[in-house]
Amino acid sequence: MARKPLRARTNLPAEQTQARRFGKTRSAQSTALLEDYVELIADLLAVSGEARPIDIARRLGVSHPTAIKTISRLKREQLATGRPYRGVFLTETGQALAERMRARHRLVVDLLVALGVPTEVAEADAEGIEHHVSEPTLKAFAHFLRTQGSGVRPEMQIPEVKKQR
Repeated sequence: MARKPLRARTNLPAEQTQARRFGKTRSAQSTALLEDYVELIADLLAVSGEARPIDIARRLGVSHPTAIKTISRLKREQLATGRPYRGVFLTETGQALAERMRARHRLVVDLLVALGVPTEVAEADAEGIEHHVSEPTLKAFAHFLRTQGSGVRPEMQIPEVKKQR
């Protein structure tokens, strides 16, 4: 039996629609790294009062030079500051981004757990999903959780943060 050409078997979206979708994904990938860093820095500051580059590198599973390079990018983006011999601190904008990412993460985890995903798997999966999911989708997640009786904790409301770019 002859196979149909690929084009005949799939329904491709319009070029502009597909380009917009891929562009959104590329944009999310470029900011995901910074979002992970600010979220971790906020957590380290809250727990131990300091966020040293070596601790950041270890917790993210990257080399110290890689962490230093990304921390420099955070500083250029005005999300973080550094003090000699004191580690890394978040700016007001960086702190707001960290809070926003933490809320997105918790909402995605809560949804996955409500769907029956084991908590540890939900936590790991949320690390990727939180960066790529749109605001309308997050609102739908929250609505689903509210209507299913799972509830959305008040801290799960996603704060609005102006994008740096």
